[in-house]
Amino acid sequence: MTQQNEQARTETATLGGGCFWCTEAVFLAVQGVESVESGYAGGRVVNPSYEQVCSGDTGHAEVVKVVFDPSVIGYREILEIFFATHDPTQLNRQGNDVGTQYRSAVFTHSDEQRATALDVIEELGREDVFDKTIVTQVVPLDDDYFPAEAYHQNYFAQHPDQGYCAAVVGPKVAKFRKKFAHRLKA
Repeated sequence: MTQQNEQARTETATLGGGCFWCTEAVFLAVQGVESVESGYAGGRVVNPSYEQVCSGDTGHAEVVKVVFDPSVIGYREILEIFFATHDPTQLNRQGNDVGTQYRSAVFTHSDEQRATALDVIEELGREDVFDKTIVTQVVPLDDDYFPAEAYHQNYFAQHPDQGYCAAVVGPKVAKFRKKFAHRLKA
């Protein structure tokens, strides 16, 4: 096989950790991550709008679809970053963002991802990393992922001084950069 015909193998993780602006901003900075797309998953409405999801009536969570190169970063480490940059013990909320659309969730793409996610949650519980029980859902993605509107994509980079970004997203990104400095893109 010629090098020209070889394609880089990628994997996808779909994660809900509260507001997708926060989660997207973190993963865009991770070495080995090729793309991050904000979207909606886990609901009952086809191609919902942001307003519909925010109503809490569609069942969707705000999520990010993270496409990564497993030869650079593994799924387990993607999950370790995910759990370190949001509070997986808060049911249907992250801080002041309240509702099922802000739930902590891992939408798996395979049985192997499901097993890894459950292992990571068990390890975090055993090590008492959090003061409370982890309530993160681990569920198959199925066909219920929909990209968010274009204005949500790369939101923090485009609006770093916007109130929510400055008060919430910025500190989460700073926490990630400090804890995972070895995983930052050059």
